[in-house]
Amino acid sequence: MNNAKLKHRGGDFRDFLDERGLLAEVETRALKQAVSLQLKRLLAESSLTKADMAVRMNTSRAAVDRLLDESNPSLTLHTLGKAARVLGCKVRLDLEPA
Repeated sequence: MNNAKLKHRGGDFRDFLDERGLLAEVETRALKQAVSLQLKRLLAESSLTKADMAVRMNTSRAAVDRLLDESNPSLTLHTLGKAARVLGCKVRLDLEPA
């Protein structure tokens, strides 16, 4: 094996992504996936349909679909807050040092 292949062997995957300028994007996508999965779980537990949720959020069904789409990284705090209220929750954010 050459040294290039061994450079990250046993190393930190976050460092690997950071060196390639991908860490922020990967973390953003992972966060959106986690939020979408949590919203889907809460929606199922509430026995609401997506259409019901859209009406209660005063938005379109398409907007709810985007919110629940794990691969769609766009999300506003306003929309997240409305969804959380409909599902009987509140949003809590923490900023941590990088």
